[in-house]
Amino acid sequence: MKSTLFLKSYVFISFTYLLIILLGHEDIAWYIKPFLLPFLILGVYFHSDFPSKKFLLTALFFSWIGDIILLFADRDEMYFMVGLIAFLLSHIAYILLFNKQIKPKKTKSIAVFWIGVTAIIVYLSLMMSLLLPSLDGLTIPVFVYALVISTMLLFAFKGFLIWDTPGNWYILIGAIVFVTSDSILAFNKFYQPVVLDSFLIMITYLVAQFLLVCGIFELNKKNSIFNF
Repeated sequence: MKSTLFLKSYVFISFTYLLIILLGHEDIAWYIKPFLLPFLILGVYFHSDFPSKKFLLTALFFSWIGDIILLFADRDEMYFMVGLIAFLLSHIAYILLFNKQIKPKKTKSIAVFWIGVTAIIVYLSLMMSLLLPSLDGLTIPVFVYALVISTMLLFAFKGFLIWDTPGNWYILIGAIVFVTSDSILAFNKFYQPVVLDSFLIMITYLVAQFLLVCGIFELNKKNSIFNF
């Protein structure tokens, strides 16, 4: 099956890419990065159709555009801004994607839901309080981005309470790891340097995207995505 082949290729090239970073060859990794997400995109494209497939492809497409643009972020701040917009659109697509999933008739815990909402608000408040002194003219764009990614996490958590297992777990963990990746990136750029920043940002990012895809496949499955 073409979809499975591309997904396996994504795992292999991601592992190779991360190993190259760990070995200190970030100059080589720079050229490989644009070729990572296309394998995941093709894995989704060749997967059997399901109602929200276009939203998943859209989210991955804008993430891929963001990956490419951010390669040049050290040359001009404008590249960082445009990359931020690309990922903003990606997260909006993920929000719409989560909202489009079939909602089983399950009773969810209101108390657990509000505990999750509180945790997300606390995260957003802490991140902004840490970053605010260093943001200068980027305060509004970064706040909007943080708000959107927090909303993405909220929709993933809301879905977690009603979707079927294991798809709900893949999506929730994927969303948390995605937020972790963006948080490391922001902390490293605006607060203080993080040891192994490139490796930590990319391993969390690549794992997050894979888990989100697997989660959506599971929620819309005919056969498990892990039946390789």
